[in-house]
Amino acid sequence: MNRAELIDLISGQAEVTKAIAEKVLNSILESIALSLKKDEPVVLVNFGTFVVKLRAARRGRNPQTGEEIKIKASKAVSFKAGKALKDAIKEKGVVEES
Repeated sequence: MNRAELIDLISGQAEVTKAIAEKVLNSILESIALSLKKDEPVVLVNFGTFVVKLRAARRGRNPQTGEEIKIKASKAVSFKAGKALKDAIKEKGVVEES
């Protein structure tokens, strides 16, 4: 599903115009990004949690030359699905618990 399809779905389910659905989606995404920028997790109960994780500096290799390179420390967004979301996507007999 792409952004336009998501806006169409929101518009239909909430019975609002596509313009309003787009404003709502933009507001939600901007709010999540703002919270993560402040290093605050975003917890959506029964859906999941967005957090910023720090990646340590490390050494890597340039795949073209094989030369060793230094990779700087960085921040990355991580998402952990909540139980209800996990349960919603499970198909009987397809997903095995480990």
